[in-house]
Order: sequence, then structure tokens, then C-alpha cells
Amino acid sequence: MKFLEDPYQTLWAGLGLSVVLIVVFLGMAGVGAGEADWLGILFRWVHFLAGITWIGLLYFFNLINAAFLKSLDGPTKNIVIPKLMPAALNWFRHGATVTVLAGLVLYFWLYSKGGTGAYALGIGGLLGIIMMANVHAIIWPNQKKIIAAVSQAAAGGPPPPPEMAAWGRTALLASRVNFMLSIPMLFFMGAGSHIK
Repeated sequence: MKFLEDPYQTLWAGLGLSVVLIVVFLGMAGVGAGEADWLGILFRWVHFLAGITWIGLLYFFNLINAAFLKSLDGPTKNIVIPKLMPAALNWFRHGATVTVLAGLVLYFWLYSKGGTGAYALGIGGLLGIIMMANVHAIIWPNQKKIIAAVSQAAAGGPPPPPEMAAWGRTALLASRVNFMLSIPMLFFMGAGSHIK
């Protein structure tokens, strides 16, 4: 099971397993391949996968990482931040973008076919768009400055500037707003298929 040692190989294995299980399911359910709304299913699946990645990292940053980083001393932060944050923030911001884009396609696809729950999904989607805007306009630009300053200090360059604390606070508050907005956003996204 060597593929379990590499997260990307595991991801591909999960996608392959999905295809196998879908084929088995269609055979067991007696559903013909042409009878399903594959475009809708695909965009919902992508929306869910990206959304879990995005919101999972949002909750990690707010419930675990912020307090953990505060507990570290300066030299330890100089090691942890450049190694952890670029990759985590890469998955975070791209997860946000893919979630919102797939959600928009899904929203217009479903409602062009007469879907229900448009108002609930619209509220959830609007909250998601606001959250994505926070990621790209506030959280990522400030975190990028922090990563650059800490990386320079770790490489023997100048120490991080005093304004780095303000960058961190700005990013933290925007992330906390997203954390707060995620709670009603998830309710309305889930309620869309249950409300006419």
C-alpha cells in the first residue's frame, strides 16, 4: 500500500475508487449511464471536495493553528511558518476559488433545469462569495507578507518588521469573519435541497 504514503497518490486512488464504485452502484441500482445528470453530479462533487478542503483548513486555522503559532517563540516561528503556511494557504485559497466557481456553475445549471431551494442556496452562495473575497483580498495578501518577512529572517536577512503584527491581526480578523460566516453559509447550502 505504498500509494498511501503520498497524499497525491492517495488522492488519485480515491478518484479511481470513486469511478469503480460509481460503475458498481449504477449496475446494482439498474440505472443506465445516460439516465443521470452527470454534469450536475460532477459539479456538485467538485463543489463538495473543494468546499471540504477550504472549510476544513478554515477551521484548522481558527481552532488550532492560530493558538499554536502564538505559543511558539520567534526562532521556532521562523522554522514553522515558511514550511507550513505556503502549502496550507495554497490549498486554502484555491479550495475557496474552486468551491465558489463550481457552486456558481452548479447553481445556474440546477435552476436552469427548474431546481428548488434557490433562495436558500443564493444566501449560502452569497456568504461563500464574501468569504472567498476575504481570502483573496485580505487573508492571502497579509499572509504572503508575513511568510516573506519570516522567510527572509530565517535565511539570515533582516528581522520581521514591526508592522508584521498588524498584518497578522488583519488576516486573523478576516479569517474569524469567514469562520463566523461559514456557520450560516453551511446551513443555507444544506437547506437548499430541503426548502422549496
